[in-house]
Amino acid sequence: MSGDASMNIETLLIHAGEEDKKHSGAVSLPVFQSATFAYSGEDNYHDVKYIRLNNTPNHDAVQEKLARIAGGEQAVVTASGMAAITTSLLTVLKQGDHLLAQDCLYGGTQSFLTRAIADFGIGVDFVPGNEPDVWEERLRPDTRAIYVETMSNPLLEVADLQSVVAFARSHRLISMIDNTFASPVNFRPLDMGFDLSLHSCTKYLNGHSDIVAGCVIGNSDLITRITHRLNLMGGCLDPHACSLLLRGMKTLALRVEKQNENAQALASFLEAHPAVVRVNYPGLSGHPQYNRAKTLFNGCGGVLSFEVAGDYRVADELISRLKLPVSAPSLGGVETLITRPVQTSHAELSVGERETAGISERLIRVAVGIEAAADLCADFEQAMEGL
Repeated sequence: MSGDASMNIETLLIHAGEEDKKHSGAVSLPVFQSATFAYSGEDNYHDVKYIRLNNTPNHDAVQEKLARIAGGEQAVVTASGMAAITTSLLTVLKQGDHLLAQDCLYGGTQSFLTRAIADFGIGVDFVPGNEPDVWEERLRPDTRAIYVETMSNPLLEVADLQSVVAFARSHRLISMIDNTFASPVNFRPLDMGFDLSLHSCTKYLNGHSDIVAGCVIGNSDLITRITHRLNLMGGCLDPHACSLLLRGMKTLALRVEKQNENAQALASFLEAHPAVVRVNYPGLSGHPQYNRAKTLFNGCGGVLSFEVAGDYRVADELISRLKLPVSAPSLGGVETLITRPVQTSHAELSVGERETAGISERLIRVAVGIEAAADLCADFEQAMEGL
């Protein structure tokens, strides 16, 4: 089912990609747990039905749904968010090319760009997301793309995304954005003019902390190129994970709306607490990009970070006292997770790299779930008593 272009995202999340003709009348698409399919005359290697080529009925359904909810022509799912990121970068960039990248990124992405991509003969310059003049200074004749995040991880900065698009267009660069923290419910970068929107589907899109997956969404030409590279590199998603992702996406709008509300409530509570010295959440009026976030986003998402008075030992004590949040990496699930980024998402970075990025030892990141906001705030209140 292609769906009407005028349909709201809530409707597309349920119906886009679903077949009008149900298999044996099944309301839910069955899992096609078959590695290969009977040959039916395909004359292109990438069209042969095979799990590694990302074209089983389960792949087709979830990829169409992703494209429709994000406003893209085409989408491809991958074995992880990092598979989506690395495969996309190694498709649009070749030996001798140069990339501009935001200077505060998810730790895995930053590690790839600082430690691995040079092995492919690709250069990188890191630039502040809110200083277009610096982008111009770092631009080279061989610059081919610019890479940013909708909200940076874990400091929740909001880059000048409109200027990123304009800059990319004026210099004929491919604009790439990791939209994991917003999800298509809160922000649709392709509508603004970004060329590629990437997600760790592990997070909000699936929403239940039970699969690892990624996706890339954009125009047909770019996604076809990325898919062909992915087919050769082997980072495919299995049909069962596709099925779980398809199911999880159907409640995305409901979950994200609740997570927006919960994070706003918890951020406001923490901001007012005497044991907290700093809260990073773009939904707070004191955030440096508050006005931009309110203009661009339908909501500011379920992730916030904060620092407590004292050192990392106080932060660890706080985490140990909490009863509801699970101390674990990741985000976007129905349960609240809490972690210190220096131990998880940014553990691979050196102390100097973390200091440059503004990520302190005492920084705590909270990925808010769909529990009652009052219960979450009460839990943090009891945990911070006497700190």
